[in-house]
Amino acid sequence: MVDFSQIRAFAFDVDGVFTNGGVLATETGELYRTFDAKDGFAVRMAVMKGYPVGIITGGKSTSIRERFQTSGVPGDDVFLGARNKVEQLQEFCQKHYLNADQVLFIGDDIPDLDVIIAVGIGMCPADAVPEVKAAADIVSEYNGGHLCVRDAIEKVLKSQGHWEFDTMLYKKLF
Repeated sequence: MVDFSQIRAFAFDVDGVFTNGGVLATETGELYRTFDAKDGFAVRMAVMKGYPVGIITGGKSTSIRERFQTSGVPGDDVFLGARNKVEQLQEFCQKHYLNADQVLFIGDDIPDLDVIIAVGIGMCPADAVPEVKAAADIVSEYNGGHLCVRDAIEKVLKSQGHWEFDTMLYKKLF
C-alpha cells in the first residue's frame, strides 16, 4: 500500500498523461491536444487546497502554458521543452521549498523515468511504456488522457482529508 501522507505537491508530464498521446498537426505546424475536463477539475482542486502543481513536458507549444493557467497553475510552474526533467523538478521543488520525496509525479514514457525514480511517489497511466510501469510506484487503472491525473490527485486529497469542494473559493479563484 502506498503512503500518500508525505505528498505536498504534484508534477506531471503532458502528452500521454493529460492527453492520450495523440497530437493533431496542422499544415502550418500548430499542434492540438485534447484534455479531459475532469483531470482539469482535479488540478483546480489541488490548487484550491494549496498544493503546488508543476508541468514538466518536452512539448514546446505555448498553448500548454495557457491550458494550465486556466486551472490555476502559474506560468512559471509550467516547464516547456524539458529535456532533462529532473532539472525542472529540482527548480520546481526549490521554488516551493519542497523535497523531491514530497512530490507525486506522473509520466508515461522513457524521458519521465528519472523523475519517476526521483520523487516520493512515481505514478504512470495504465498505457505507459513497460519500462515506466516497472519503475512506477503506482500504475493507474486509467489510461493517459482518461482520468489518470484525476485518479492521482483524488487519491492524495482524499487520503489527507482535502477532497471537500468549496463553492465560494472556487468562484473566487476560477
